[in-house]
Amino acid sequence: MTGPVWLDGGVATELRRAGLAVRAPWWTTRALLTDANRTVLRGIHERFVTAGARVITAATFRCNLRALRANGLDAAGLGWMVHAAVGVAQAARLAADVPGVEVAGSMAPVEDCYRPDLVPPDDDLRTEHRWLATELSRARADLVLVETMNTTREAVIAVEEVRAAGLRAWVSFVCEGTRLLSGEDLAAAARLAESAGAEAVLVNCTTPADTTRCLETLAGNGPGVFGGYPNLEDRSGVPQWTDVDEVLPSSATPEEFAASVRYWVEELGASVVGGCCGCTPEHLAAAVSVVPSVGVRLA
Repeated sequence: MTGPVWLDGGVATELRRAGLAVRAPWWTTRALLTDANRTVLRGIHERFVTAGARVITAATFRCNLRALRANGLDAAGLGWMVHAAVGVAQAARLAADVPGVEVAGSMAPVEDCYRPDLVPPDDDLRTEHRWLATELSRARADLVLVETMNTTREAVIAVEEVRAAGLRAWVSFVCEGTRLLSGEDLAAAARLAESAGAEAVLVNCTTPADTTRCLETLAGNGPGVFGGYPNLEDRSGVPQWTDVDEVLPSSATPEEFAASVRYWVEELGASVVGGCCGCTPEHLAAAVSVVPSVGVRLA
């Protein structure tokens, strides 16, 4: 059978494992501030490529306008962060010297990933997502991963702005059960995102069990190209949807993760798979060894 496209894993998790802080206000953009930190970030990208990733995600998750302005950066400094993140990923691709690797820019909700009630008005969303899409295009990202979306409204606007900037768009929703955090139906959200121009509809930062439920839903009712990259952190004792700046234990061994991935690909037909928080290169390598990829390009 044709193998899936492999995404990378938890870049923030690997930064924490390397001893870098990942917390407000900088989050993963802290890894862009010094040569030493950028070297660490590049090494993380390289390890995910070695593990089998054929799409590596640049550290632009918190490179949107309001997040960067909250760090006191002026207008001239904002675009620099985007270009630095994409440049580090491109350098890792070059160093890894593996054919067919693409660099995705990450486009997150402009406010809070887990607070659909805080999603700004449409005009603000268009302005901010247009800015990031434009900078990612200028930085020559291969595609944009519109990820951890908690409402259909923001996801559709983000995809539209990515497509208007001339870039390919994949969209990914964060879910509880088989619904977005906003309560919206996943299958309906997937259809709207696909109509807006998304090549693939994914689920991320969702537990492995809920990821399975979501992919079963998408397999029967959703888009032509779908997949997932779950949160593998064991968050026992951690308040729901709360970030902690520490390396949490994994909720699944690499072998258990690989077994889930095999079901998603071979039984459900998932075309894009990888991991989110808590997914290490070891997890990804185990999955790739069970379901080999041929590096399909979804274009």
